[in-house]
Amino acid sequence: MALKTKSLQDLGAIRRHLAEQERVAREQAARDAEARKRTEAEKNLFQRAAGKVEPLRHHGRVRHAPEPVAPIPAQRQLDDQRVLKEAISDEFDASTLLEVDDAMSFRRPGVGIDVARKLRRGEWSIQSEIDLHGLRTDDAREALATFLREAVRQGLRCVRVVHGKGLGSPGKTPVLKGKVHSWLVQKNEVMAFVQARGDEGGAGAVVVLLKPSS
Repeated sequence: MALKTKSLQDLGAIRRHLAEQERVAREQAARDAEARKRTEAEKNLFQRAAGKVEPLRHHGRVRHAPEPVAPIPAQRQLDDQRVLKEAISDEFDASTLLEVDDAMSFRRPGVGIDVARKLRRGEWSIQSEIDLHGLRTDDAREALATFLREAVRQGLRCVRVVHGKGLGSPGKTPVLKGKVHSWLVQKNEVMAFVQARGDEGGAGAVVVLLKPSS
């Protein structure tokens, strides 16, 4: 009798254990199903919010290609940097480099004396000129540097620089004339210059020969 009772108790324990396992399995299955449901809902969230989507009709507008970016003017930048590097000074004394003759002139070492003679005789046609007369020193210096740079860029060989005779200066001293001579001597582009002939400005101007553009 005692053996039978024990067997019934063991069987009841087994049934309770199986029932517990089934309950746990059902709960886990329910949690898994809920997790899948949430995942699916998150995937379709945008579609539910946007609703039904239809492709746009052809609008007939033309799509223009973007405008190309302008190229960087590298050569101009290099030229400007070179100009800054070779800035001309007001303190440079060019008087010892000038040839004092009937028409004060300058020629760079290696340039033949016949070059100055040809300039005096007008054998090179004047292709451009700049009038510095009446400008302040700083403005005249900057204007001359810009003028020479542009002349070389354009391939010009012979130009005229008008500096005035200094008749309106204190003591009627041609201050700008001496500075123009000094500035021109400092510019490597200048091969030679001579005082202009009477019909080209005389003592108030110089005719300048520039190096050929490379």
